[in-house]
Amino acid sequence: MVNGMAAITGWAHVTLSVRDHDRSVRWYQDILGFEPATTQTSKDWTRTLCLHPGSGTILVLQQHSANGGEEFDERRAGLDHLALGVTGRSALAVWQERLTALEVPYTPITETGRGGLAVNFRDPDGIAIELFCRAEEPGYGDRPRESSRGVPAVRSR
Repeated sequence: MVNGMAAITGWAHVTLSVRDHDRSVRWYQDILGFEPATTQTSKDWTRTLCLHPGSGTILVLQQHSANGGEEFDERRAGLDHLALGVTGRSALAVWQERLTALEVPYTPITETGRGGLAVNFRDPDGIAIELFCRAEEPGYGDRPRESSRGVPAVRSR
C-alpha cells in the first residue's frame, strides 16, 4: 500500500479506437508483432485483443460503427501518443532497421528531453507511436551507426 491505496502494478491494457479494424490489426501484427488473440463484435463495434509475445503487453484495437471515418488528432482531449518501452539504444537501432525495411516513415533515434531516447512513427490512423528507452537502461549510451532514414513521423498541422 502507498498512501493508503492498494498498489497499481502497471497498465492492464490500452484500447485504441481505429477507423478500419482489419487494417489496424494487420498493421500492428506486421509492424510491431502484436498477435490477435480474441475478436468480439456487437452491432456498435468490433474489437480485437492483441498480445505482444515478447512482453505480454495487451493492445485492444476497436472500431466503433459511429466513428464515420474521423481522423486521429492528438490536439484533442484523449490520447496524445502511445509509448512502448524497449531495452536500450541498440534495440532502437534494430527497430529503425525494421521500420526502414517495412517502409514505415519514422524519426531517427532522438533524445526526448524526458530522460530517454525515442524513435517515433505513426499507425494507419495517424496515431503517434514512440519506441522509448530510459537513460538508466543498459545500452543507453551505445552509439551504433545512425540511420539515414530521418523521415519525420509527426505531421505538422
